Amino acid sequence: MGRRLVPLTLDNLPDLPKPCRRCVFWELDPVSGEAAVQAGKPELEKEAWISAVLLEWGSCGRVVYVDEAPAGFVLYAPAAYVPRSTAFPTSPVSADAVQLMTARVLPGYQGQGIGRVLVQTVAKDLVRRGFKAIEAFGDARWDAPGCVLPADHLTAVGFKTVRPHPRFPRLRLELRSTISWKEDVEMAIDRLLGAVQKEPALRPL
Repeated sequence: MGRRLVPLTLDNLPDLPKPCRRCVFWELDPVSGEAAVQAGKPELEKEAWISAVLLEWGSCGRVVYVDEAPAGFVLYAPAAYVPRSTAFPTSPVSADAVQLMTARVLPGYQGQGIGRVLVQTVAKDLVRRGFKAIEAFGDARWDAPGCVLPADHLTAVGFKTVRPHPRFPRLRLELRSTISWKEDVEMAIDRLLGAVQKEPALRPL
């Protein structure tokens, strides 16, 4: 089984699930997002956002493929590029952190540790770029795939709650660039790419 992780670009944006290709929940503030949907052009706004972030900040996502078929993705960026983050009751994201916006593992690929490895791949990228932490808004009442990640999944992959809330807690994963952390990330990626063994099954994203 061939598996690979690649940076998200405009070229492979069409490989995201169709609803996610058109979703601008995080990329625009609530008013602008609704206007883009009403105008029937959210996918253009999505492309413009990715293009701007790639030019100004760099890589902001990863896509995972299994036998060349897209199996999942993750999006992340500094909160300054994520207008919706200020609308959450537990905002703002800390100044020393990058926001994990959203992620999705497609049906048929869940329970194989791909969600965990997507997060760990983001962590590896950000350690290389000198960041201290990843933060995310979790959904404590998550019951179906959506733009906000389930809080219990975030805690399962190592996040800790830094600002509690009954619905949308803010969670944080420290990225101390220690040898043990880097080795853990490398081992997880090796397992994914080499399919040596399965990661423990997690709640699907």
